[in-house]
Amino acid sequence: MTRGILIAGNESTLSAALALEAGKRVERFCAAFVPNHLQTTPPAANRQGPIPLAWNPGSPVSARTLALAAENQLGQITEAILICTPPAVRKNAADLNPANIEIIVNDYIKGWFFLVKELASVFKARKAGALALVLADTSGGGGRDDPDLIGPSVAASFHAFAQALMASSQTEPYDVYGFAVPTGDDTNAGAFVFKTLEDSKRNAGKWHKFGSRLPFLGR
Repeated sequence: MTRGILIAGNESTLSAALALEAGKRVERFCAAFVPNHLQTTPPAANRQGPIPLAWNPGSPVSARTLALAAENQLGQITEAILICTPPAVRKNAADLNPANIEIIVNDYIKGWFFLVKELASVFKARKAGALALVLADTSGGGGRDDPDLIGPSVAASFHAFAQALMASSQTEPYDVYGFAVPTGDDTNAGAFVFKTLEDSKRNAGKWHKFGSRLPFLGR
Protein backbone atom coordinates (compact mmCIF):
# COMPACT_ATOMS: atom_id res chain seq x y z
CA MET A 1 0.00 0.00 0.00
CA THR A 2 1.26 3.45 -0.88
CA ARG A 3 1.92 5.49 2.22
CA GLY A 4 0.40 8.96 2.12
CA ILE A 5 1.44 11.29 4.95
CA LEU A 6 -0.13 14.68 5.66
CA ILE A 7 1.46 16.91 8.31
CA ALA A 8 -0.42 20.03 9.38
CA GLY A 9 0.01 22.46 12.22
CA ASN A 10 1.47 25.62 13.60
CA GLU A 11 4.87 26.51 12.19
CA SER A 12 7.52 25.56 14.76
CA THR A 13 10.72 23.62 15.22
CA LEU A 14 8.62 20.59 16.18
CA SER A 15 6.69 20.79 12.91
CA ALA A 16 9.99 21.01 11.06
CA ALA A 17 11.34 17.95 12.91
CA LEU A 18 8.28 15.88 12.04
CA ALA A 19 8.56 16.94 8.41
CA LEU A 20 12.20 15.88 8.44
CA GLU A 21 11.25 12.47 9.87
CA ALA A 22 8.53 12.02 7.25
CA GLY A 23 11.11 12.71 4.55
CA LYS A 24 13.18 9.77 5.85
CA ARG A 25 10.27 7.42 5.31
CA VAL A 26 8.66 8.49 2.05
CA GLU A 27 9.77 10.39 -1.03
CA ARG A 28 6.68 12.59 -1.15
CA PHE A 29 4.38 13.86 1.58
CA CYS A 30 2.19 16.91 2.10
CA ALA A 31 2.68 19.64 4.67
CA ALA A 32 0.49 22.58 5.63
CA PHE A 33 2.13 24.88 8.18
CA VAL A 34 0.46 27.99 9.58
CA PRO A 35 2.90 30.84 10.34
CA ASN A 36 2.97 32.25 13.86
CA HIS A 37 1.29 35.60 13.25
CA LEU A 38 2.01 36.70 16.81
CA GLN A 39 5.79 36.88 16.25
CA THR A 40 7.67 39.31 14.04
CA THR A 41 10.25 36.66 13.12
CA PRO A 42 8.53 33.25 13.08
CA PRO A 43 10.71 30.13 13.17
CA ALA A 44 11.19 28.73 9.67
CA ALA A 45 9.93 25.20 9.21
CA ASN A 46 12.04 22.79 7.21
CA ARG A 47 10.31 22.79 3.82
CA GLN A 48 12.75 20.54 1.99
CA GLY A 49 10.93 17.54 0.59
CA PRO A 50 7.25 18.07 1.38
CA ILE A 51 4.61 19.21 -1.05
CA PRO A 52 3.45 22.49 0.53
CA LEU A 53 -0.29 23.01 0.75
CA ALA A 54 -2.23 26.09 1.83
CA TRP A 55 -4.47 26.01 4.89
CA ASN A 56 -6.55 28.72 6.54
CA PRO A 57 -7.47 27.15 9.90
CA GLY A 58 -10.42 29.46 10.45
CA SER A 59 -12.22 28.27 7.32
CA PRO A 60 -14.13 24.96 7.03
CA VAL A 61 -13.89 25.27 3.24
CA SER A 62 -10.10 25.51 3.49
CA ALA A 63 -10.01 22.35 5.64
CA ARG A 64 -11.98 20.46 3.00
CA THR A 65 -9.77 21.84 0.24
CA LEU A 66 -6.64 20.78 2.14
CA ALA A 67 -7.86 17.21 2.56
CA LEU A 68 -8.81 16.97 -1.12
CA ALA A 69 -5.51 18.49 -2.26
CA ALA A 70 -3.53 16.02 -0.15
CA GLU A 71 -5.47 13.10 -1.59
CA ASN A 72 -4.92 14.38 -5.12
CA GLN A 73 -1.19 14.77 -4.55
CA LEU A 74 -0.64 11.50 -2.68
CA GLY A 75 -3.34 9.25 -4.09
CA GLN A 76 -4.59 8.64 -0.55
CA ILE A 77 -3.99 9.85 3.00
CA THR A 78 -2.94 6.98 5.26
CA GLU A 79 -1.60 9.08 8.13
CA ALA A 80 -2.39 12.61 9.26
CA ILE A 81 -0.23 14.24 11.93
CA LEU A 82 -1.59 17.44 13.48
CA ILE A 83 0.82 19.52 15.58
CA CYS A 84 -0.24 22.16 18.08
CA THR A 85 2.50 24.38 19.50
CA PRO A 86 0.72 26.81 21.86
CA PRO A 87 1.83 30.44 21.60
CA ALA A 88 3.12 32.34 24.61
CA VAL A 89 1.27 35.63 25.15
CA ARG A 90 2.66 37.26 28.28
CA LYS A 91 0.33 40.21 28.77
CA ASN A 92 -2.25 41.37 31.24
CA ALA A 93 -5.88 40.80 30.26
CA ALA A 94 -6.45 44.52 29.69
CA ASP A 95 -3.59 44.60 27.16
CA LEU A 96 -4.86 41.80 24.92
CA ASN A 97 -5.34 42.78 21.29
CA PRO A 98 -8.79 41.75 19.93
CA ALA A 99 -7.28 41.02 16.51
CA ASN A 100 -4.70 38.71 18.11
CA ILE A 101 -7.41 36.92 20.06
CA GLU A 102 -9.19 36.16 16.78
CA ILE A 103 -5.94 34.80 15.31
CA ILE A 104 -5.36 32.60 18.35
CA VAL A 105 -8.88 31.15 18.26
CA ASN A 106 -8.66 30.44 14.51
CA ASP A 107 -5.06 29.19 14.26
CA TYR A 108 -4.76 27.29 17.54
CA ILE A 109 -8.29 26.14 18.48
CA LYS A 110 -11.04 26.33 15.84
CA GLY A 111 -8.96 24.99 12.95
CA TRP A 112 -8.42 21.57 14.54
CA PHE A 113 -12.17 20.88 14.66
CA PHE A 114 -12.65 21.73 10.99
CA LEU A 115 -9.65 19.70 9.81
CA VAL A 116 -10.33 16.63 11.96
CA LYS A 117 -13.89 16.54 10.65
CA GLU A 118 -12.63 16.34 7.06
CA LEU A 119 -9.89 13.81 7.83
CA ALA A 120 -12.29 11.60 9.79
CA SER A 121 -14.61 11.58 6.77
CA VAL A 122 -11.72 10.55 4.51
CA PHE A 123 -10.61 7.74 6.83
CA LYS A 124 -14.15 6.54 7.44
CA ALA A 125 -14.80 6.28 3.70
CA ARG A 126 -11.52 4.34 3.25
CA LYS A 127 -12.18 2.26 6.39
CA ALA A 128 -8.57 2.82 7.44
CA GLY A 129 -6.16 5.53 8.55
CA ALA A 130 -4.13 6.93 11.42
CA LEU A 131 -4.76 10.32 12.99
CA ALA A 132 -2.10 11.63 15.38
CA LEU A 133 -2.59 14.74 17.51
CA VAL A 134 0.72 16.08 18.81
CA LEU A 135 0.78 18.67 21.60
CA ALA A 136 4.00 20.53 22.41
CA ASP A 137 4.68 21.63 25.97
CA THR A 138 5.64 25.30 25.94
CA SER A 139 4.89 25.90 29.62
CA GLY A 140 8.48 26.66 30.57
CA GLY A 141 9.72 30.20 31.12
CA GLY A 142 8.02 33.19 32.63
CA GLY A 143 7.48 33.68 36.32
CA ARG A 144 4.79 34.86 38.66
CA ASP A 145 5.17 38.42 37.35
CA ASP A 146 5.21 37.32 33.71
CA PRO A 147 2.32 34.87 33.22
CA ASP A 148 1.45 33.24 29.93
CA LEU A 149 -2.21 34.14 29.56
CA ILE A 150 -2.91 32.19 26.33
CA GLY A 151 -0.59 29.18 25.95
CA PRO A 152 -2.06 27.06 28.78
CA SER A 153 -5.61 27.70 27.51
CA VAL A 154 -4.64 26.58 23.99
CA ALA A 155 -2.90 23.48 25.36
CA ALA A 156 -5.89 22.57 27.52
CA SER A 157 -8.27 22.93 24.58
CA PHE A 158 -6.16 20.76 22.27
CA HIS A 159 -5.61 18.17 24.99
CA ALA A 160 -9.32 17.95 25.80
CA PHE A 161 -10.21 17.67 22.11
CA ALA A 162 -7.67 14.91 21.53
CA GLN A 163 -8.81 13.04 24.64
CA ALA A 164 -12.46 13.16 23.60
CA LEU A 165 -11.58 12.21 20.03
CA MET A 166 -9.69 9.10 21.17
CA ALA A 167 -12.61 8.09 23.38
CA SER A 168 -15.28 8.66 20.74
CA SER A 169 -13.43 6.88 17.92
CA GLN A 170 -13.05 3.48 19.61
CA THR A 171 -15.45 1.86 17.13
CA GLU A 172 -14.29 3.79 14.07
CA PRO A 173 -12.30 2.06 11.29
CA TYR A 174 -9.34 4.41 11.80
CA ASP A 175 -6.93 4.87 14.72
CA VAL A 176 -6.42 8.01 16.80
CA TYR A 177 -3.23 8.68 18.78
CA GLY A 178 -2.31 11.37 21.29
CA PHE A 179 1.25 12.63 21.76
CA ALA A 180 2.64 15.04 24.34
CA VAL A 181 6.21 16.24 23.89
CA PRO A 182 8.31 18.90 25.64
CA THR A 183 10.09 21.56 23.62
CA GLY A 184 13.86 21.41 23.28
CA ASP A 185 14.35 17.91 21.85
CA ASP A 186 12.36 18.18 18.64
CA THR A 187 14.48 15.85 16.50
CA ASN A 188 14.13 12.88 18.85
CA ALA A 189 10.48 13.74 19.48
CA GLY A 190 9.79 13.50 15.75
CA ALA A 191 11.35 10.04 15.59
CA PHE A 192 9.37 9.00 18.67
CA VAL A 193 6.05 9.96 17.07
CA PHE A 194 6.70 8.03 13.87
CA LYS A 195 8.11 4.97 15.67
CA THR A 196 5.00 4.82 17.89
CA LEU A 197 2.70 5.03 14.86
CA GLU A 198 4.62 2.29 13.08
CA ASP A 199 5.13 -0.12 15.98
CA SER A 200 1.64 -1.40 16.65
CA LYS A 201 -2.05 -0.59 16.40
CA ARG A 202 -2.16 -1.30 20.14
CA ASN A 203 -0.61 2.15 20.60
CA ALA A 204 -3.83 3.78 19.37
CA GLY A 205 -6.41 5.37 21.63
CA LYS A 206 -4.07 6.64 24.34
CA TRP A 207 -1.52 9.32 25.16
CA HIS A 208 2.18 8.80 24.50
CA LYS A 209 4.48 11.06 26.47
CA PHE A 210 8.00 11.83 25.31
CA GLY A 211 10.48 13.07 27.89
CA SER A 212 9.78 14.38 31.35
CA ARG A 213 6.48 15.03 33.10
CA LEU A 214 4.25 17.38 31.12
CA PRO A 215 2.20 19.76 33.29
CA PHE A 216 -0.74 20.14 30.90
CA LEU A 217 -1.53 16.43 31.09
CA GLY A 218 -2.34 16.83 34.76
CA ARG A 219 -0.30 13.78 35.74
